[in-house]
Amino acid sequence: MRTDFVVREVVTGLRRNVTMTVAMVLTTAISLALVGTGLLAVRTIDRTEQLYSDRVEVQVALTADVSVADTDCSQPVCSGLKATLENSPLVASVRFESQQQAYERYLQLFKGQSLAEVVRPQSLPATLRVKLNDPEAGAQAVREAMTDQVGVRNVIDQRDVVAKLFDFLSGVRNLTFAVALVQAVAALLLISNTVQVSAFTRRVEVGVMRLVGATRWYTQFPFLIEAVVTGIVGAAIASLGLLAGKFLFIDDLLSGIVSNGVIPPIEVADILWVSPILLMIGAGVAAVTGYVTLRLYVRL
Repeated sequence: MRTDFVVREVVTGLRRNVTMTVAMVLTTAISLALVGTGLLAVRTIDRTEQLYSDRVEVQVALTADVSVADTDCSQPVCSGLKATLENSPLVASVRFESQQQAYERYLQLFKGQSLAEVVRPQSLPATLRVKLNDPEAGAQAVREAMTDQVGVRNVIDQRDVVAKLFDFLSGVRNLTFAVALVQAVAALLLISNTVQVSAFTRRVEVGVMRLVGATRWYTQFPFLIEAVVTGIVGAAIASLGLLAGKFLFIDDLLSGIVSNGVIPPIEVADILWVSPILLMIGAGVAAVTGYVTLRLYVRL
């Protein structure tokens, strides 16, 4: 197959149907950008799970009287609770956090915000922060051992808070993929229509080629390449859009929770990881759609 012929026919086809080509590229780009956003959400969820795997604790908050009277967990009530926890084989370590230490951590978390001026040290309870060897069984064991004990205000499993964060990120991912699916259907229809229109406008040339012995595959190949080119261009635009969105919107939007260590930042490396996937999806879907359209609707 002559390369110059294929290149010439592809360029001719893209130029003749420039408005449909532009619409197809933009629709494909939007669809792939949404897919890329979903993939970034999945990657962020995975990295967030890794981030919290070593940080999630069970907090045993102490009552106000114990918190005020015991600043180093040396009194019988606090030390007894701590010893009970440390004796459990499911507990890796127990760390005491006084009211003052809790207050200092609170100021660090909400630095520069109005909330930092509202709370005072006596408003926060002293806490036994428990690291677990087995997060599932250990959390339940700590809850059972500490519930209704003298000096215990409540038991907080940080996994419950983290689960809400994961639910939110999963919701963003699912919504993004749902919108991407709708856009993908529109992109498929545009690719199919563009291939049909391109073939129709060159039906005389192709007919002459078939009369002089050209095979069906030889005449169809340029139309297939046109579809693949638009898919690749759409993927490239989607990748550039994700990169621009990171610096223009995402970094500012997530700056607060990223700086507080709630979720990891989205790095340029994450977008570089997503881009080849978008390229393969764009080229692959366009190629399959073009091929099916040529086989079912176009007789060349």
